Amino acid sequence: MKLSLKSLSTLSALSALVLAPAFLGAGSASAQPVRFDGSYVGAGITGGFTNGGRNNDAAVLGGNIQGRFAVPGAPVSVRGAVVFTGDNSAVIPSLTYDLPINSKTNAYFGPGYSFVQNNDRSSQVGNKDSAVLTAGIESQVAKGVVVYSDLKYGINAYQGSGAGSLSGSAGVGLQF
Repeated sequence: MKLSLKSLSTLSALSALVLAPAFLGAGSASAQPVRFDGSYVGAGITGGFTNGGRNNDAAVLGGNIQGRFAVPGAPVSVRGAVVFTGDNSAVIPSLTYDLPINSKTNAYFGPGYSFVQNNDRSSQVGNKDSAVLTAGIESQVAKGVVVYSDLKYGINAYQGSGAGSLSGSAGVGLQF
């Protein structure tokens, strides 16, 4: 897979953001930030940055519906996303590790799997079922309102080319 300089820069910046809290520490062991524990469902936009180099592999823009269920007492969350265009959709369940930035913001990363509805048609995460790695950030911006953004990398996500996919999502969610 050929990544553009812009895609590599975006992925590098997000990786640095996700890993910074682990390396910078919080000053003292007792000053660890409390993680944001809110579960939510939201909607927004998702764009594909890559293509597989063949017909029906074009990068596309569409929407998303995403949800997070925070596992009580554990630094993990169960997440689900549906990304869609006018021609295709994909369902992406995942399990993420949540890194607290402060009491209202988490960075998260983890594995999942993309189930593409119409193989051979382009979606933001490729044109076939594939393993997906997710890295993102979420923050409560008002009581009951969350904003989120993430990158999803689909491993071997295009039929016949073996190329990976890279997509970015952003949206607003309501807590429950």
